[in-house]
Amino acid sequence: MGTSNSVKTFTEEDLRHYRKLTVFTKNEILHVYEKFQSLGTKDEPLDKDSKISREVMYNLKELRVNPFRDRIVTVFSSRGDGSLTFEDFLDMMSVFSVKSPREVKAEYAFRIYDFDEDDYIGYEDIKELVNRQTGEETLTAMDLERLIDNIYDESDIDEDGTISYPEFENIVENCPELIQ
Repeated sequence: MGTSNSVKTFTEEDLRHYRKLTVFTKNEILHVYEKFQSLGTKDEPLDKDSKISREVMYNLKELRVNPFRDRIVTVFSSRGDGSLTFEDFLDMMSVFSVKSPREVKAEYAFRIYDFDEDDYIGYEDIKELVNRQTGEETLTAMDLERLIDNIYDESDIDEDGTISYPEFENIVENCPELIQ
């Protein structure tokens, strides 16, 4: 699967389009395409028009042990069914690239942490986020409650019991490692 085969897959127009929409160079786009193709099998090879299932995405080295892998796949699935096209995959790889702007990373992080998809990060979202981050090291109910209260004290500027996207941006501004 060398780069020369990948170049034939895309027109120059395709590559220009992808360069405008991502942080990637032409060669990086081709590298991402090869990574996408590597998720296929001998019996079911992938091309730029293929879509890959959520389960196949879970085999991606970068997602295999990520506690948010289900949310990541859901957020980047343009069809909303958990499957990813090459363009979805390219978008995901671009957002997680070190070259991606902080604002873009923040937007996607907010969507990933908004488990109930109501455009706010509420109590249950924070509880789920903390539980996924701590894994086996579960907090007591009292410690979890105290932690969530502290998060709200620091983040819920309008004191409405939720964290809106502008409030989340403020968190990221003060704590950029949250989205690294």
